[in-house]
Amino acid sequence: MLHNIRIILVETSHTGNMGSTARAMKTMGLSNLYLVNPLIKPDSQAIALAAGASDVIGNATVVDTLDDALAGCALVIGTSARSRTLPWPMLEPRECGVRIAEESVQAPVALVFGRERVGLTNDELQKCHYHVAIPANPDYSSLNLAMAVQILAYEVRVAWLDRQESKPIAPDETVFPVAEDVERFYQHLEQVLLDVGFIKQSHPGQVMNKLRRMFTRARPESQELNILRGILSSIKKCDDRSQ
Repeated sequence: MLHNIRIILVETSHTGNMGSTARAMKTMGLSNLYLVNPLIKPDSQAIALAAGASDVIGNATVVDTLDDALAGCALVIGTSARSRTLPWPMLEPRECGVRIAEESVQAPVALVFGRERVGLTNDELQKCHYHVAIPANPDYSSLNLAMAVQILAYEVRVAWLDRQESKPIAPDETVFPVAEDVERFYQHLEQVLLDVGFIKQSHPGQVMNKLRRMFTRARPESQELNILRGILSSIKKCDDRSQ
């Protein structure tokens, strides 16, 4: 299960943070590190600060985009303070650990951390099923990247240990679509809404953002997503015939 958990760092600017993150991961039994477009590639400082977790940083997968890092993941949780625009489904750190422990049994899952100074963009946060916020001291909430990884990795391990000690539970047979299938659905939906005139190309507004939030809350299963794609295809055919 632990091998199905990806820790994803987006555009990290300090290699020391990569090494410290690798150390935080390994202490909790995690090893699957993804680096999205790092501003500096891992170097000797990253290896030094990994402090015995050089295998984690050495085996890190470096990709160009967040979509590349999320490929194949059925659950994506992004780290963030409360949303600056649209409210999004939020988890407490303990809930986050439980969700990851439960769903990583079935498919890869991702825990996404943003840039050191500005975190994740709104577009990146909208690719996540849930957001998680660490309830730090509001008068001094200065957690560095590796600290945040350590806290959430600890919650994942606690939830994983609880599963090991409890009686076996029959696996949930629900199949959720992977991240790239969900993104294709949103692209399909947006194109159909543009074709039928519901969205204006020049003034799209917040329609797609709000639809993303709605479908994220509903979290359709793979078969349900296929039904929605079929409905969109039928609408497109009818629209083409009417023209």
